[in-house]
Amino acid sequence: MAKPLTDHDKRKQISVRGLAGVENVADLKTNFNRHLHFTLVKDRNVATKRDYYFALANTVRDHLVGRWIRTQQHYYEKDPKRVYYISLEFYMGRTLQNTMVNLALENACDEATYQLGLDMEELQDIEEDAGLGNGGLGRLAACFLDSMATLGLAAYGYGIRYEFGIFNQKIVNGWQVEEADDWLRYGNPWEKARPEYMRPVHFYGRVEHTDEGVKWVDTQVVLALPYDTPVPGYRNNIVNTMRLWSAKAPCDFNLKDFNVGGYIQAVLDRNLAENISRVLYPNDNFFEGKELRLKQEYFVVAATLQDIIRRFKASKFGSTEFVRMDLSTLPEKVAIQLNDTHPALAIPEMMRILVDVEKLLWDQAWDIVVHTCAYTNHTVLPEALERWPVDLFHNLLPRHLEIIYEINRRHLERIGKLYPGDMDRLRRMSLIEEGNVKKINMAHLCIVGSHAVNGVARIHSEIIKDTIFKDFYEVDPDKFQNKTNGITPRRWLVMCNPGLAEVIAERIGEDYIVDMDQLKKLLKFVNDDAFIADVAKVKQENKLKFAAHLEEHYKVKINPDSMFDVHVKRIHEYKRQLLNCLHIITFYNRIRKEPQKKWTPRTIMIGGKAAPGYHTAKMIIRLITAIGDIVNNDPIVGDRLKVIFLENYRVTLAEKIIPASDLSEQISTAGTEASGTGNMKFMLNGALTIGTMDGANVEMAEEAGEENLFIFGMRVPDVEAMDKKGYDAMSYYNRIPELKQAMDQISGGFFSPNQADLFKDLVSMLMHHDRFKVFADYEDYIKCQDKVSALYKNPKEWTKKVIHNIAGSGKFSSDRTISQYAREIWDMEPSLEKIAAPDDPR
Repeated sequence: MAKPLTDHDKRKQISVRGLAGVENVADLKTNFNRHLHFTLVKDRNVATKRDYYFALANTVRDHLVGRWIRTQQHYYEKDPKRVYYISLEFYMGRTLQNTMVNLALENACDEATYQLGLDMEELQDIEEDAGLGNGGLGRLAACFLDSMATLGLAAYGYGIRYEFGIFNQKIVNGWQVEEADDWLRYGNPWEKARPEYMRPVHFYGRVEHTDEGVKWVDTQVVLALPYDTPVPGYRNNIVNTMRLWSAKAPCDFNLKDFNVGGYIQAVLDRNLAENISRVLYPNDNFFEGKELRLKQEYFVVAATLQDIIRRFKASKFGSTEFVRMDLSTLPEKVAIQLNDTHPALAIPEMMRILVDVEKLLWDQAWDIVVHTCAYTNHTVLPEALERWPVDLFHNLLPRHLEIIYEINRRHLERIGKLYPGDMDRLRRMSLIEEGNVKKINMAHLCIVGSHAVNGVARIHSEIIKDTIFKDFYEVDPDKFQNKTNGITPRRWLVMCNPGLAEVIAERIGEDYIVDMDQLKKLLKFVNDDAFIADVAKVKQENKLKFAAHLEEHYKVKINPDSMFDVHVKRIHEYKRQLLNCLHIITFYNRIRKEPQKKWTPRTIMIGGKAAPGYHTAKMIIRLITAIGDIVNNDPIVGDRLKVIFLENYRVTLAEKIIPASDLSEQISTAGTEASGTGNMKFMLNGALTIGTMDGANVEMAEEAGEENLFIFGMRVPDVEAMDKKGYDAMSYYNRIPELKQAMDQISGGFFSPNQADLFKDLVSMLMHHDRFKVFADYEDYIKCQDKVSALYKNPKEWTKKVIHNIAGSGKFSSDRTISQYAREIWDMEPSLEKIAAPDDPR
């Protein structure tokens, strides 16, 4: 097997015109040595690899800081409208390489480290992923921050600085085992603590209604300490801020409640307050109604709103003489985007500040709140929608419960006038759900308290209007919008796939990096043999490199000429990793039946984390590893089929595998995946999609041409029709011999010879209570996979479809998404103008 080129060799080979930047390599070396000597170690001879990484990170960070300060001064002087993106998750991954790409430093740093006898790739590998998110929701927030900076918007990401991010996944004897992700263990060179902006956050206590107004008293106070991370735009000298809050106990925490003897215990109890920012809840699309989680949600919005109002009051046309005291103009200067319902408490908290603290009248305060806030919905799965028990609120946030009741009273009064006597509608639309346990429906709170509500793909935005929010849509149709998700082409092409980025730049120039619509120009090269060969060559190089990575980490020999069939995302029943398993077993059985036949070889890779408490998801992982054990060791199959479970799937692994993939599996039941963004990353990086008409797949098929994707299975109306008549799994099992054989193998212990009934729960679920109708799409999926195998035998025709996909992926840039949010929700105008660099005269 030819040895793949290293990124260093590749960057040496290709000109990457302009991408090299003008930075003086000698300067970088000087700064690197200065950081190594003064910041880290006195003697270079005792420096570790990690010291070298920190020296490089600090050298690159020096280039950020001047731009960061200048950007904030620029905003202070111009006083633009600011957008605040509040999210409980920011799945950032690594920062070093992304910063080098956005500041045009990558080649100069590469050359400088090379001259110092170091390997930049090795140093990059030392950085820990900032895994402060579960999956799509948190990674979307990260892409949005990149786009907001690139489009010159005065934007701030606000979240929590979790001490432990998403757990590290180990596979032990085929099972998922979780390990804590101590990502801050060695320090984080990209963040800056800002203790001068520390803010108090209150919990518990009671409410007093006095002549002077309402007071929330006898509360417990936790301090929110902000840490700022710079977010650079793409080569425009703009650096925005992501501010993450860390919980700190105040100095007098509990001390006053103790006699002299309780001092030690009082100091130890500080941990209770600081637990708020200790760990990210590892659930994706699943609501866990724990008090600590509600504390996290309130903590981030309470600290953030204080910061927003402080900044609003302090900036008046860049002059320190004025203080903006009139909060009625807040919506002209502030836009707040709620990333799902997790920050929904921003709505009652803002009411509390405006009414109780700033003494505004209710109607005026409410008008400000609604015109400032907007809400993005990310799911229609009922188990994912947040519904908090009223009793929990009463205990933790008594004043907010009163405010929510008042919001609800006025809301229902309005609905009652519009639909007199329709008690059922009032019940459906109430913010409070009656039942054994009274609950607050946070999605309803978000809709009522926002001026815009959006889904994240066209089909999803239609579904929320037709189903879960139908009543609200009928009352306020103008509130509802669609904003199809996107990904940043900086990280998801230029950074992770430099070979493909360069091949594209050679044909159409480099402007596509900030204007992805220009990728359409590639259509004129769809029959150009040289371009077809170049695209195929890049893919093959990426596959060789990833095959080497797999061999090193999994000790499994991969056939780099096999089709790399990849299914990476959170493990969840609705994402239907089980459907993929059934295809693997079917393909395996066919090879065994006719070993002489010319099969298209495949390496099938599945990766993703299961929420620690999600039994079915953990069993799905166990099934995948069990199938792999049998298939990979069967001499009849040889290297025609390999099954690998990719351990600890995260941003950094995605950056390696997506550029190397041939086939992208996007096979959720139609109507369940709100959008998906992994699907877009594969499309941009030259993989073909096998998928259902779900989420953004629908729009991908539109942009690239449905004939250039492998679309199969039920559509949303088919699923709805089946729900009406009832889904009968047994009828498929009895009718389709290959499906029956596969299921009998799973249930009979073929894949678990030492424990025949290991998968009985999965079998029982698939046969009797499968909400996601795996068997209903099985037959069409298998036929579609046969088409995939047939086309893969014709590399030229395959690559033509790949080019159609890359050319059609322009719509799925987060720059387009953010431009639409800016113009249609935030009333802001994006701009690709540069500001002066720190060393330029202003």
